[in-house]
Order: sequence, then structure tokens, then C-alpha cells
Amino acid sequence: MNQKIRKEDALHYHAKGRPGKIQVIPTKEYNTQRDLSLAYSPGVADPCLEIAANPEDVFKYTAKGNLVAVISNGTAVLGLGDIGPEASKPVMEGKGLLFKIYADIDVFDIELNTKDVDEFVRTVQILEPTFGGINLEDIKSPECFEIETRLKRDLKIPVMHDDQHGTAIISGAALLNALEIVNKKIEDVRIVVSGAGASAISCTKLYLSLGATPANIAMFDRNGHINTGRDDLDEMKDIFATEKVYDSMADAMVDADVFLGLSVANIVSQDMVKSMAKDPIVFAMANPDPEISYPEATEARQDIIMATGRSDYPNQVNNVLGFPYIFRGALDVRSTEINEAMKLAAVRALADLAKKSVPDIVNMAYNQESLTFGRNYIIPKPVDPRLLTMVAPAVAKAAMDTGVARHPITDWEAYEQQLATRLGRYERLSRVILNKAKTSPKRVVFADAENVQVLKAAQQVRDEGIASPILLGNLAAIHALIEEHDLDLGEVKIIDPRAPENEESIEHYAQMYYKKRQRKGMTPSESRRTMYYRNYFGAMMVENGEADAFISGLTRNYPDTIRPALQVIGKEEGVNRVAGMYILLTPRGPLFFSDTTVNLDPTVDELVEITELTAKAIERFNIKARIAMVTYSNFGSAQGKDAEKMSEAVSILKKKHPDMVVDGEVQAHLAFDTELLQQNHPFSELIDGGANTLIFPNLSASNIAYNLLKEAAQLETIGPILLGLKKPVHVLQLGSSVREIVNMVAIAVVEAQMK
Repeated sequence: MNQKIRKEDALHYHAKGRPGKIQVIPTKEYNTQRDLSLAYSPGVADPCLEIAANPEDVFKYTAKGNLVAVISNGTAVLGLGDIGPEASKPVMEGKGLLFKIYADIDVFDIELNTKDVDEFVRTVQILEPTFGGINLEDIKSPECFEIETRLKRDLKIPVMHDDQHGTAIISGAALLNALEIVNKKIEDVRIVVSGAGASAISCTKLYLSLGATPANIAMFDRNGHINTGRDDLDEMKDIFATEKVYDSMADAMVDADVFLGLSVANIVSQDMVKSMAKDPIVFAMANPDPEISYPEATEARQDIIMATGRSDYPNQVNNVLGFPYIFRGALDVRSTEINEAMKLAAVRALADLAKKSVPDIVNMAYNQESLTFGRNYIIPKPVDPRLLTMVAPAVAKAAMDTGVARHPITDWEAYEQQLATRLGRYERLSRVILNKAKTSPKRVVFADAENVQVLKAAQQVRDEGIASPILLGNLAAIHALIEEHDLDLGEVKIIDPRAPENEESIEHYAQMYYKKRQRKGMTPSESRRTMYYRNYFGAMMVENGEADAFISGLTRNYPDTIRPALQVIGKEEGVNRVAGMYILLTPRGPLFFSDTTVNLDPTVDELVEITELTAKAIERFNIKARIAMVTYSNFGSAQGKDAEKMSEAVSILKKKHPDMVVDGEVQAHLAFDTELLQQNHPFSELIDGGANTLIFPNLSASNIAYNLLKEAAQLETIGPILLGLKKPVHVLQLGSSVREIVNMVAIAVVEAQMK
């Protein structure tokens, strides 16, 4: 989806806190004098001497083997062109971030102040001892071809210009699968290419490696069809010059099987698509707007297979499906290069992955019951957690097969396991939740709209297509904040419950509320007065079907927000106690903490219900809850009220839910240390993978644990998520950030979708 990003938000994102997007973090102990003596002088001399005696030991004693340089001179940045090396640095830092979050590869970004090919090449050559690989980025054509060719020839580490090969690899996988679906052979199809820059040329060269016939390819640059009669072709374009001459791209498109676009927007018409052969394959990948839009192309031909660079339509060709995993595989076998065989291995691994059963977390992200291989799913989705464990091993194996691996892998099962543990299995949970929310945005009421954090969050969820916000508060105060902070909330609905124009709603809500509470001490006049409070007014909007979810609590105490929700909306059928759950996004994956906000000292039965509500909520994210009932005791090692009630709760849960993975009572550290658990308590259900869910004996323990982890470990959190209500109502923690509010809105939208 093309999201609206405000200039102010983008600048704030890059400047807030520590400026930039990446940093260097020590990987060894450094707190004592002994640590420092080992890290530097005199201890550092020993690994230096070992490396001097055996240069390959640099991979053993330094970060070289997991360090990639992202290098640019800023001459062809994104859609910005030649903006210079300093201006390209935010992009290179962003590329470094993607390397880290998708494949756990560390990056130094290097911006070179030169347009001279010789100077560029020589600079990178003398950097070789530092890095395990070189990712060239945003270098203009034709210089990029010469730079990559010379560096690949001279260096003994992997070198890849992602602008050339990334799109080629991803689109190559898509092309193989599209041709399989329409039952056509690559050597027989006729291909029209719009564009003759680095990406277009590299894509087309890769298609030749996959079996395409040169004479069947018609490539167009800004001067028209590339043919043997032209005298203005450089060495790279000359490869694709054909004897046959086409007067125009429209002429070439007649009866063509494949269109590849890496040029400019809106140069392909519906008539041109209609003129193509049966089952046309159209890859329109100009960014941000394709050569022909997805709606126009699919309207023109019902039998089309369409791919673009956009995320809001099927079959997105996204380079992030390739480069992190290609470098991961190359680094892990200490490859001396990224050769054609390795690129083709990545192509085939991606193509094969699209044919496999899709994990639930991917289906959830795209609001699908079950994504299956076909016209609208020819390449994997970027959130697919299997990309790392399928593409990297394929690349590594190809490096070994072609003799460029210096450190071959012998135990592939162990290697894949090691890859799987590099990143938390569901480290992309927040992205999945946001993606799912965007598939069907809902109306969300914000009670605290006289707060700039809430207004910024409301703007973000509207701009990103997560929700349609409804703001409650004084109109003058809200408009003053919008103007003061230069926000753009457009036509967002703002309601002041105390304004005269809302008296009819107040009266209607008061009658509804009185019927609910008339036998609980409520009088008609009190019911009417109550409806002027935004927490009651907003909850009643949800109850009355005028909104789908309610967010409050940022400027009020938790009980003042949860009480209206319980009184107006009420608990789910069969639920006796509501509970609050936090999600902590950790390097090992998400951890679910419950109950962290509602129940002071739950009984055994209440703990059972809290656990059931928590497990049910986790299942909404297509994650299997692995629950530890935590306290100070391990399976009867200590006595006391908390230990006994946790143990009893486990017994009840096992009887009620034989398939539930739940165990305890157990100390918190043991819930994660599976090796120690195996040694001392081999009967535990948590041995296979540890816990991802912690249930606490009381509110004090859970709240302390959550807040300590959040602050000390600087973890991103989502919550508190209120469990057990009929409709989505969530109560923000006092002082929540914009990001935390947005995450809570996404959770509320996903819950509304399901309810």
C-alpha cells in the first residue's frame, strides 16, 4: 500500500533519540578491568598473532564473517537520482536495518565521495580485510556494471549490486511460477521489456540464464526498440539488440506472452494488454506507480497474471525477499563470491517456497483463510518466516557445489536450526498485526483526543489504513492542538459529548444505560449525567454499533476506564473475570504476560479463567500458547499460598484442556532454560521449546515483571490488551507513546474483525 508519510514524521523518526537507524553494540563483557584487558591490551595481542599466522582465523576471532558493507556514491538513490553521498546515507542505514532484522547480518554503511570508477573500485578493494561481503547500492548505470564486474573479479568476498540482481532474482522466481501456472515454457515465450537500466538489464540477463531465447526478447529504452540497426547502444544494451525491429512498444506487445516493466508509470494501456497472447504475464514494477495499474490491467484481461512492486496488490516483487538471505548463505560458507549458480539457487528456492503450504501467521497478515499457489500467489510474502531457512541454505549449497565455499556445511539440519534461532520465530508479529488490521479497517473511538499523542496516533492509523478514527473531546481544544502541531486529520470525525448538537445521542445512550443499570442503583438522571463522560459515551458508541472499538486510558486511571467498559459493553458469554495481557516483543519472539492490569490476587478458579482467556487471545495471532504458571517454586520445591494455587490451577487446566501446553508451578527463568529444565524436571511439557506465555500469581508480581523488562531491556510492547469483553475495548497505560497507541489500535481492529 502507498502510505501517506508526512515530512515531519519522517524527519522525527530519523532524528529522535540517537540520530540515525543503526548503532554498534558490544558482543562481549566489558564491565571489569579484566574484561577490558581481554578486549584490548594486552589480551587482544593473542588473536592478532593467531590471525597473522593463519589469516582464515579472522573469521574465528572477529566480526568479519557476519559483517557486510553497504556502499554507495549516491548517484542513483531510490527515485531521487544523483543526490550525493551524504544525502544517500539514510537509505544505506535503512538497508543495514533490513539486513539485521531479516537475516541478523551486521552492516557498516559507507558513502563514497567519488564518481570516478577507478577511485570507487580502488577504495572498496582496500576495504576487503574488514568485511565478509559487499552490497553495492544506488550507483548509476552504466558505471554500476563496471564497478561490480571489477570488484567481483578482484575481491575474494561476496559482492552484489542489489539494484541489479535483487529484482532479477525475485521476478525470476515469479516468472518461473507464472509460466508453470499457464503451462508455457520459458524458451518459447516472447518477452517485452520496458526499460534498459541496471534492473531491467539484469532481470533480462537472468531470464536468459533461466532459459529464455534471446531472439524472443524485445527491449525498449527511451529511444525505442533496441535493435541491431541502432548505433547508440552501449555494451550492455547491445546484448539485447535483435534483427527484428518493432516500431513501438505497442507493436511489440501484440501476441507477447510476458511484459517486464522497470521504467516509468502509465506507459502501458489497456489496449496493449488486451493485445497480448492468452494468459498474459505482466510484471509492471516501476515505483511508486507501475507502467499500468493493477486494477486497469486486471480489468483489461481476466486471464492475466500480474505482479507489481506494491504491497497493496497480490504478487509484490520486493527485494527484501532476496538480498538478506543470499548474503546470509554466502557468509555462512565464507563464499568468495555470489555467482550465477547462487543467484539461480535463490530463484528456485523462492519459487519452490511459494508452492508450499503457507504458515498461519502469513495467512493472518494478509487476512486470508489459506493462501495457495496460483495466479494471485506466485512468490512468497515478505513476512514468511521460512525465507531464512529455505533461501540461505539453497545459496550456501550452490556456493559449495560450485567450489567457492571456503567453510562447507556438513550438518544441514543443524544449520537450519541455527538459522531458525537467529531471529525470534515470530519476530515479525507486530508487522503481521498491522498488516492484518489494514485488510479491513474499522471505526475506532479515541476518548482522550485532547492529547497530542492521541492525535498523532489517530493521524497515523488513518494515513496507514489501519482504522477510521473518531475523536471525542472539545472541538476548539482539538483543533488548537492540530494547528499547533501542524497535524493533518482532514475529515476525521470529532464529537464533543457536551455539545448541544449531541443531546439526542446523550438521551438515547442514557436510556440504554439506564436499562442496563436500573437494578444496580442507577437512576434516569444519573444515567444521563454519566453519558457526558467520554469513557461512557465512547463505550456506548461501540455498544450501539456506531463504532467498532474503543481506546482510552491515556490520561485517566485504569479503573476509571475499565469500569465503563464493563458496565456498558459487558463480559463475553460465560466469562466471570476479565484480564489484561501485555505482549513483549523480544529477540526470542513475543512473550505474553497475564494478568498484568486487573486482578489483584486471583483465586485458583480465576487463574484458570485468566489462563483460558490468554490462550484464546494468543490463538488469534495464529500462535500456539506455551504457558508457564510462574512463582518462586519449582514443582513443589517450596511451600506457600502462591505456589500451591499455581500448582492447583495447572492440574485443573490439564484436565479441562488436555491439548493445552501448560506447566508449573515454576520459576520464571526455568520456563526458558530448557536445558536446565531437562536436567532437573524432564517430565515438564515446557522442555520442547520453553514458554512463550507467563501467568503470574498476583497483580503485583506481573506488573513488576512487565515494567522491569520493558524498561531494563528496552523492549517494545503491545498492551495492555483487555481480555473477556464482548467487544474490543482497550485501556492504554498512562503516558503511552504514539507507537504504543498505534499498536493497540491495530490489536483492537484485528479483534473487531474476528468478532
